Amino acid sequence: VQLVESGGGQVQAGGSLTLSCAGSGHTIGGYTMAWFRQAPGQEREFVGAIDWGGVNEYWEDSVQGRFFISRDTDKNILYIQMNNLEPDDTGVYYCAADQDFGIRAVSDFDYWGQGTQVTVSS
Repeated sequence: VQLVESGGGQVQAGGSLTLSCAGSGHTIGGYTMAWFRQAPGQEREFVGAIDWGGVNEYWEDSVQGRFFISRDTDKNILYIQMNNLEPDDTGVYYCAADQDFGIRAVSDFDYWGQGTQVTVSS
């Protein structure tokens, strides 16, 4: 599956942003789909994921309750809605896919997008 993210930008703290990840080649419904982010000088970190059944979501603690994931299998697009953004949410956000279940490590995912920049100013 090929993945392309979009929707990044600059937003003030407390604001909201929705990112999209368009899949092609295969339906994203057959994959665990995840979002990661990487701040400057930091390692890429897990943000949240939805399993291939589209039922179970799991999140990194700092975004739980602020970020929400959804997918449109007809359009083959994964979304992440990010609310109440904080400066620490700044980074390049990546979409990732894998056919394994319940995974959250960078090394667990085989397919990646190119990333989209999110900048949250205070």
